[in-house]
Formats: sequence, C-alpha cells, structure tokens
Amino acid sequence: MGRAEVGTPKYIANKMKAKGLQRLRWYCQVCEKQCRDENGFRCHTQSESHVRQMLIIGENPQRKIAEYSEQFKRDFVSLLKSSHGEKKINFNKFYQEYISDRNHIHMNATRWVSLSEFVKYLGDQGICKVEIDPGKEGGYTIAYIDNSPESIRRRDLAHKRERGDKDDLEREQKQLEWQVKKAKMESEELKKVKTKAGESDENKSESDDAKYTKELQRDGTQPIKLALSFGKKPTVTATATPKRLKLK
Repeated sequence: MGRAEVGTPKYIANKMKAKGLQRLRWYCQVCEKQCRDENGFRCHTQSESHVRQMLIIGENPQRKIAEYSEQFKRDFVSLLKSSHGEKKINFNKFYQEYISDRNHIHMNATRWVSLSEFVKYLGDQGICKVEIDPGKEGGYTIAYIDNSPESIRRRDLAHKRERGDKDDLEREQKQLEWQVKKAKMESEELKKVKTKAGESDENKSESDDAKYTKELQRDGTQPIKLALSFGKKPTVTATATPKRLKLK
C-alpha cells in the first residue's frame, strides 16, 4: 500500500495522528522518522532506505554520534537561553519542554546514557549552573550561564554597584559608631565634671561644719561664760515748747 498523496484526506489524517509526542522506542533518529507502533517500526527498519543509512553510518559510527551529541547540546542550550535566560528551572520540567518539538534530537542517539549524566556534563563544562532542587519536583535545577562579553560587562557593573553600596553602608555604619562613641565620651566627661563639682561643694560644707564645731568646742574644766552685750537705751530729748503770751 503506497503513501497517501499530499492534500488528500488520508494524508491530512496521518499528519494529525503524527502530531505531538509518541513512543521514543519507535523513533528512528537516523531517518528522523516516528513510527506509531512496534509493527510500523519493524517494517521501517527492514526498509531499503533505512538499511542504506545504517550502512553509511556503520563506516564511522563515532563521528555520527558526536554530531548528534553536539546538535542535541546546542539545541538544548539554545532553547534554555531563549526561553528562561539565567533563571533557575527544574531540569526534568525543562526537558519536557525540549522534547515537545517532535523534530528534536533524541538523547538515545547521543553519547549520554541518562539525563543525570547529561546535566552533570553541563555543570562540569560551566555551561549551566546545576543545583539540587529542594522543591517537591526533586532532581536538579539548571540555570544558563551567559559568558558573552556584554553579559560579563553587565555583571561587572552590577558587582561594582553592589560593592559601592556595601562600602557606603560600611562608611555610614562606622560614622554612626563614631558618633555614638563620641556622645558616650562627652557624657562621661560631663558626669566627671558634675561629680567634681559635687565633691567640692561637699568638701566646702564639711569645712564650714568643722569650723563651727571648732568654735563651739571648750575645755571641760572652765565654766561656760556667755557674753551678752546690750546697747544703750535710746535717750529721749525734750523739745522746748513755746511759751504763750498773756494778754492783759
């Protein structure tokens, strides 16, 4: 039975059935053909075109695997850079985004056996920042590392700005500490001045008390004498009254 002609209802139905993801085990990377079931895949591997492609690859299989691996890595990193930038994302979740394109290079055609091996390779090569995902999804998180000159210059400016803000904060902190220390020293000096003034007043009052006490001290053998002095009484001077004239 031949293939359906382009534009016929049979051709359109086959295209609609072929949309979306299908079983990876029934995909031929060499011919870039997706089969819908095991019988179709077996028939494809027995076809003349598939056998011819396998004979060509069999001459130097390592070179073809290296090409597939490089293309897989390039497409994977390119999609990560364009869709998420330098933001973190769960590796398994992003891999589902990558394989949503049915024309992508499949991992079973590359030199990496598992996703864990591939994500470790990305981290070792410095292509992505790989961390263990503490969330519910588990696995790893990846973030693209942009090593372009523009990105490096942008990161340097951000680091300089951050260092400048940090230096300003440290400078303000030191100035605040110096002001607090200065205020504390001034408070202690004022306290010392007040203490000295209080001590001088106290010493003065003690000297006055000692003086008064000394004046009141007496010898026990002598009698107490009190010297009382009274002022003279004021004398009243009589003023002469004028005599009255008697009229005869």
